[in-house]
Amino acid sequence: MIFGYCRVSTEEQVLDRQLESLKKYNCDEIFMEKITGTKANRPELNKLKEKVREEDIVVIESLSRLGRSTKNLLELVEYFKSRKVKLISTKENIDTESATGQLLLTVLSAISQFERDLTVERTKEGLIAARARGRKGGRPKSDEKALNKAIKLYQSKEYSIKEIVSMTGISQSTIYRNIK
Repeated sequence: MIFGYCRVSTEEQVLDRQLESLKKYNCDEIFMEKITGTKANRPELNKLKEKVREEDIVVIESLSRLGRSTKNLLELVEYFKSRKVKLISTKENIDTESATGQLLLTVLSAISQFERDLTVERTKEGLIAARARGRKGGRPKSDEKALNKAIKLYQSKEYSIKEIVSMTGISQSTIYRNIK
């Protein structure tokens, strides 16, 4: 059997580009996920791993869609290899059954991890630079005046939380967190 696997990191992202790539391989079944690649537990990937049998083929659009890190990617490749399952990446044009495919996979996964590490490093540097300029991250603070109004409305016991949220624009959780 030919299985496809595609993944995007958030609910807002679409799988269309990956699905188009997988259609060329006439996959019998495609496993799709909308979950960050940093999660160790990916339900659809787990189902795929349980379902594959010897001589099956797993097609992915890109190596980055499969592994969380170089180590994780190589573990997954080894998992499929140990079960005599062929892995094909359409973007990198890699077939894990060949020696060249194995070499390319190792090199590309190392580069992929390097890029991820650089992104994390740049993000940290950007946050440090922003803090040095007096900027703070995170959610903006609630409007103090509106928050005080929301608390007074709550204490009056004349309005429901839903009405207070509607009148003040302060979220229910913020109101409850600030009630004394």
